[in-house]
Amino acid sequence: MIHQEQIELSTNKNGDMHDLTKEVDAAVKQSGMKTGIAHIFNIGSTASIGAIEFEPGLQQDLPKTLNKLMPPSREYGHEQTWHDGNGHSHLQATTLGPSLTVPVRNGKLELGTWQQIFHLECDIKLRQRCIMVTIYGE
Repeated sequence: MIHQEQIELSTNKNGDMHDLTKEVDAAVKQSGMKTGIAHIFNIGSTASIGAIEFEPGLQQDLPKTLNKLMPPSREYGHEQTWHDGNGHSHLQATTLGPSLTVPVRNGKLELGTWQQIFHLECDIKLRQRCIMVTIYGE
């Protein structure tokens, strides 16, 4: 069986993180599935999905680290094409990836105690995001 839902999200600029764990867990419960997987996918090329201990320190550390590794700059090849200031945003989002797959067991997400599902905005401006949650199982 397959169940699919969308999560709509308003984000701020680069570094804005959101905990999606409750919304994804609600989708799993809505699906009625007991065993399977939940796939969480960000639609768009300048944001990412992942798993982390969602606490204030890491909410600061992850974006700061990405900005050190791939800093905002007009030197990226993307800037030569589009001149939109977000070449680093594409690289950061690609490095982390647009999706995450989490096992579902006994009708619940199989996450560690200190593990939550996050969405990270990598773009330089406000965005309306759509995250697709697809649950496969029985």
